[in-house]
Amino acid sequence: MSEMFQITLPDGSVREVAPGTTPADIAAAIGPGLAKAAIAARVDGELRDIMRPLDGDAQLALVTARDEADALELARHDFAHVLAEAVQQLFPGTQITFGPSTDDGFYYDFAPKDRPFTDEDLPAIEAAMRAIIAADKPLKREEWSRADLIARWTEQGETFKAEWAAELPDDEALTVYWSGGDWLDMCRGPHLASTGKLDPQAFKLTRVSGAYWRGDQKNAMLSRIYGTGWLNKKQLDAHLTRLEEAAKRDHRKIGQEMDLFHLQSEAQGSVFWHPKGFILWRQLEAYMRRRLDAAGYVEVKTPQLMDARQWERSGHWGKYRENMFVVPDEIPSTEDDAPVLSGKGDLMALKPMNCPAHVLVFKQGITSYRELPIRMAEFGCCHRNEPHGALHGIMRVRQFTQDDAHIFCREDQLIEEIVAFCDLLDSVYADLGFETYAIKLALRPEQRFGSDAEWDRAEQILRDAVAAAGRANDDYGWEELPGEGAFYAPKLEFHLTDAIGRTWQVGTIQADTVLPERLDAAYVGEDGEKHRPVMLHRAILGTFERFIGILIEHHAGRFPLWLAPVQAVAATIVSDANDYARSAVEALRAAGLRAETDLRNEKINYKVREHSLAKVPHLLVIGKREAEEGTVAIRTLGQEGQRVMPLADAIAMLQTEATPPDLRRG
Repeated sequence: MSEMFQITLPDGSVREVAPGTTPADIAAAIGPGLAKAAIAARVDGELRDIMRPLDGDAQLALVTARDEADALELARHDFAHVLAEAVQQLFPGTQITFGPSTDDGFYYDFAPKDRPFTDEDLPAIEAAMRAIIAADKPLKREEWSRADLIARWTEQGETFKAEWAAELPDDEALTVYWSGGDWLDMCRGPHLASTGKLDPQAFKLTRVSGAYWRGDQKNAMLSRIYGTGWLNKKQLDAHLTRLEEAAKRDHRKIGQEMDLFHLQSEAQGSVFWHPKGFILWRQLEAYMRRRLDAAGYVEVKTPQLMDARQWERSGHWGKYRENMFVVPDEIPSTEDDAPVLSGKGDLMALKPMNCPAHVLVFKQGITSYRELPIRMAEFGCCHRNEPHGALHGIMRVRQFTQDDAHIFCREDQLIEEIVAFCDLLDSVYADLGFETYAIKLALRPEQRFGSDAEWDRAEQILRDAVAAAGRANDDYGWEELPGEGAFYAPKLEFHLTDAIGRTWQVGTIQADTVLPERLDAAYVGEDGEKHRPVMLHRAILGTFERFIGILIEHHAGRFPLWLAPVQAVAATIVSDANDYARSAVEALRAAGLRAETDLRNEKINYKVREHSLAKVPHLLVIGKREAEEGTVAIRTLGQEGQRVMPLADAIAMLQTEATPPDLRRG
């Protein structure tokens, strides 16, 4: 008799099972309800198929739809495979490549035989997918030899799959999944037990785009079909509603309606700020400068163009060169294609970040331990050579301005400084209208500088600081992210939640001992000897461009009055009121308010609609009666009706509302 396996369940109980037993068998043994609900299993923490036999003693946790993260990952992976099968049914000769799940769905890349796919093909593909789901085809895992798998793909004319199979590591098991007995794909898995486990009403194909094979523009162009997939129709409908709302809030659309900015090919990846958009920028910058001044920061301004040898010393040249703009752009190279810096000092690079320049400022003169911490801030303009396909409105650009700062301090000051930063960040986000954010700890990446001991210490300091700040809990979505840190330091990431539930990673703070060492930063300690400071890299907004884009979408362009580019417009009903409207706007401006007149010979309803579209917070409607009585009729954006009041009272009311939140607090 074969030796039995010891399977430990989450409640600590142990079951003895025979080899060949599957998690589905154990679920059935526990009870019919669990047998029906279980869709996969975690075996020693690894997500596996419910029908895959156990291969030894193990910790077993059965996965149901209540384990939403795992269930969604499985469903979306399966939807991608069903998509590929449907496409090959409808379009014989189409080659398949890759089809991963995404944050809200899935996609699959195809090499069509005759023509690229278009959005017009999607309804037919959706119908074929639903037929495959209705057929409830079992999804069966098999391990194949490399030679057999390459032969299979070659025989079927699947050149892309054959190429990929030939390049997989020799020690990696090659697995395929059958859909029924008539279609297969190469995949690590896991999958649901059958296609019928998917809800046929819980997915929607969304669009078609081009994509290069393996992301390289030198390779063949493929057709990528995107879809969104969920566990049930209710989740899908909620997601589609969010997408509709997101489309209404798109910062590019609202930016045009409000005349804030534009982008064009003559400066790809850079923003042309219009007067109203730059007013918004200036208000945000002035607010941040006041907050930094009050928090004890000193502001500096450093060069955008620096000698490439400085970037080599900092480590950015080796780790970040492909994203840097270099002058001149012809760089000598060695046989292994590693850039070589000439000794002439004529190779320069636009800075992709501010930190090395701040170290150079810190190194001017002698710094005593008594002067620490030094909190050095800069609204620094940086450049990064982002791929063309990654650019997105003002959210992802090549030229941007960071609300950057670096805190040089002793190690015994770290906890206090990080806690103070968390408190400042919390207050800023609240002032800007964000009630919720999560904190993640990004841990050491595979490619990094510094010893394991240094990383252990830096990561633990960040954990201790978040705990000291009272934020290492579920209220702040506390989570650790292996491998996500920068090459020189672990970091805390701050993820905002916007008005429609989307999350945006914006703020960050990193505890860095590597860069001060590489750039020879030092202070004189109490013992008279030189010591290395710890360098905290920190930002609250991240970049002005991206954060303004987030603000636009979060508020749907309806900014709080202190941020609004135009705070009030005096619109006349009749030309007889024009002079009074002009004098009213003069009084508003004298009171520090951003006001304009609208004296056009148009009906008032037309003016109301136009200024509502431009998201003007307050419209001061002025007719003959208002001119005679010295009043205004105020229409507030998003509110019904209007309020009539004396001009002086209206100015006082708007002044109060327009005071930035930090100044209201005194």
